[in-house]
Amino acid sequence: MFVRKSLRQAIFLLLTSAIVLTACNMGSTPAPTVDINAINTAAVETAMGQLSAQFTQTALAAPVATLMPTNTAIGISTAGSPVATAAGGLPTVSFNSTPLPGFTLLASPIPPTSSGSGSTASGCNDGAFIGESLPDKSEVDTGEDFVKSWEIQNTGTCTWEIGYTFAFLPSDSTAGFVGYDVVIRRDDETTDPGHSQSFVLHLEAPETPGEYFGYWKLKDNNGVFFGPRVYLDIIVR
Repeated sequence: MFVRKSLRQAIFLLLTSAIVLTACNMGSTPAPTVDINAINTAAVETAMGQLSAQFTQTALAAPVATLMPTNTAIGISTAGSPVATAAGGLPTVSFNSTPLPGFTLLASPIPPTSSGSGSTASGCNDGAFIGESLPDKSEVDTGEDFVKSWEIQNTGTCTWEIGYTFAFLPSDSTAGFVGYDVVIRRDDETTDPGHSQSFVLHLEAPETPGEYFGYWKLKDNNGVFFGPRVYLDIIVR
């Protein structure tokens, strides 16, 4: 009798507990279902957003390109005159409409002078003595190198072209004095009518003291002389 009562009480307690537990679970929110696709999509969007932000920061931080300065054309000076060179010698003639420094200028028209004895025309060729450097009777030492220059104007109607020569006249010059010819060899050395040409000779004084004269005269490319006969006069000590 006592056993049955105890059994019924135990069953009653179990049923009551079951009812209470069931009542506690009623009304609670079921656990959410995990969506794998949604998680992947969110992860991709987050990564793309981070990459975009990084690229934007890199672009902002990139240095601005500095333009290199444009090349500026430098004007090339045209001062100076073309210079011819005698065989085995230094530059010997410059072409210029302005006499070189040190020339003795003469009035126009040009009268005969001791250094430019008149003018001899030959066909369309003629010339006039304008001035010189190293005055007559200048003193130099024996064996000394010196420079003598003459300025001659083209007063003819023909151009002094390739083959024209400022020729040394040894037969007219003092024995023992050595000079040389200056030959026009290039197109840029020609001299048109109305322009002048400076003949610059680099010479050496004789080894024997005394007074020396050296003479030069122009000749055309056919070997015909024209223009003034010019000379130098030095005293070698």
